[in-house]
Order: sequence, then C-alpha cells, then structure tokens
Amino acid sequence: MNTAVAEKKKPRLTTSAMIASIAAEGQRVKAAPFGKALVELGAQRPEVVGMTADLAKYTDLHLFAQAYPERFHQMGMAEQLLLAAAGGMAKEGLVPFATTYAVFGTRRAYDLIHQVIAEENLNVKMCFALPGLTTGYGPSHQATEDIAMMRGIPGLTIVDPCDALDIEQAVPQIAAHKGPVYMRLLRGNVPLVLDEYDYKFELGKAKMLRDGNDVLVISSGFMTMRALEVAQDLAADNVGVAVLHCPTIKPLDEAAIVEAVRYKHRLVVVAENHSVIGGLGESVASALLRHRVQPAGFELAGLPDAFLDAGALPTLHERYGISREALAARIRQWLG
Repeated sequence: MNTAVAEKKKPRLTTSAMIASIAAEGQRVKAAPFGKALVELGAQRPEVVGMTADLAKYTDLHLFAQAYPERFHQMGMAEQLLLAAAGGMAKEGLVPFATTYAVFGTRRAYDLIHQVIAEENLNVKMCFALPGLTTGYGPSHQATEDIAMMRGIPGLTIVDPCDALDIEQAVPQIAAHKGPVYMRLLRGNVPLVLDEYDYKFELGKAKMLRDGNDVLVISSGFMTMRALEVAQDLAADNVGVAVLHCPTIKPLDEAAIVEAVRYKHRLVVVAENHSVIGGLGESVASALLRHRVQPAGFELAGLPDAFLDAGALPTLHERYGISREALAARIRQWLG
C-alpha cells in the first residue's frame, strides 16, 4: 500500500529533448551562453556571420539573428548546403559560425566538411547541438559517434565544453583560431560549475581541476561535471579523485595527460559523453601507450557501442552509466 502511494507521487519523466537540460534540479545555470557569447563577439568582429539549418532557436543562434539580422543566414533543412555555403563565405574572408544538430551536421554533411572545409583549411566554426546523450529522442538524434567521425579529418580542431563558462570562453578563442573547428554545443539552460575551480578555457589545453591519490578521471564535456560530483561523493569514503578536464579533444594535450598519469599509482578512468569507440578514451589510451606510461589500471566510462534507447535523460544516463550515481558505482567497482 505504501509503495503504491509512493509510486503515484513520483514525478513522471518526459522525453522533451528540444528543451531538456542536463542540469539537476536547483543547479546553477546560465541561459544560452553560446548565443550570448556570439552576440558579444559579433560586436567586436564584423566579419563573423551566423548560419543554421532551420535550427536557430534550438541552437541559441536566434540571439545572434536578432542582434545582427543582416549577418544571419537561414539555409533551411539542408545541412550540405549549410556547410558548403559556410566554406564559400570563409573563402571570402568571413568567419561563419554554422549550427545544426550534431547528428545531421556530421552524418549528412561529412563529405562537405572533409572536402570543402577541412581540405582547404577554411575558417568555418561548426557548433552542433545535442551531442552524445543529451536528447531523449532516441538513436536518430543521439550523436554518440560524432567525435570518432570528426577525429579522422586532418587539421580539424575538436572542442567538447563542460559548462556555460567553458562555452563563453571558447567562442572567442575558436573564432581567433585560424582553421576549421568543430564544437559540441550545449544549449538552453546550461550548468555552471567550472567557475568554482579557478578555471579558464585555453584552446588545446587540459586543466587539472582537483587532485586525488586514488583515482584520476580524465574527462570532457558534461562528464567533467559528473566527475567533479563523483569526486565529492567518494571523498566521504576517503577515496581521493583527481579530475583532469580535456575540453579540446583534438589536438589532445598529451603532455598534460602523461604528466598526470606518470609516477602516480592510481586508477585512470576516462569519462566521456560519447561511444567508447573512437573518442577521448581511445585517444588517451593511445597517448599513454606511445609515451610508454602505464597506469595502475585503465577503464572507459563512456557510452556503449550500440544504438541507445529512447527515454528521459535521467533514465538513460543511469542506464548507460554516466549519471552521478552510476559513475560513482562504476568507480567503486573498478577500485575493488
């Protein structure tokens, strides 16, 4: 009887991914950090233009469109056209920021990114939303292999920001970088966590956010937020967890990774909002092997090599081991 009453009171989770937020209830957030940062950048750099494939509102680019309507280009639901046109604009000296969903931009327009943009080292900034498991709409919208695809393109810089601060600081730096950039975009109400760690984004650099003697979590994207939460939880069990945030996936800061692992006998866990195939985990493993650095143990806390289920984000994050509770349980298990 009591169980039935409790179940009735339990809130029903929804899959409304368009407006879903990865922020926990009561967590500090900033609204539309990408859109606001791009508006600020546009005031300083008139060559910056905004482009999208019918998704301005859902990538926060609508703020740029409102501020600079003459510099905004709505290309319709045509990702290949979007990125081909962005390449053309870059050849004329403009700095296009192109937005769409990560699944559509990477899968449908890969050849255009490779041949038109990257081969000519054009100054196009691709900021694609709903990366990894940040949508409840199922496999059609889950960009769980985008980093694996984009890592194979020569000369392409890849950024996977953790929170609103990361995004705000990354926007002007990727604009200043000469060449193509792919940034996984968190939109809407984005958590704010890194300001508590004296953090500053530097393109191409990893940052040690906290130290610990038992476990080193190397992470990117919102999994850095999860790693910091888990570090607080495991501290109550006298387990010291260090967190090395790698917002730039390519080029990877191998020197920082090697320095964090070498001479320290601790479990290394790579946590990422991406398939365990072809992402940050395999990049870190390759770097350690090539530098002849052997950790006490090595584990991948990423998404499985599978087409994932549809459902509410809290349910999916728990199911696939990337929620706060699930990640803590996995680390405890790996520690034995």
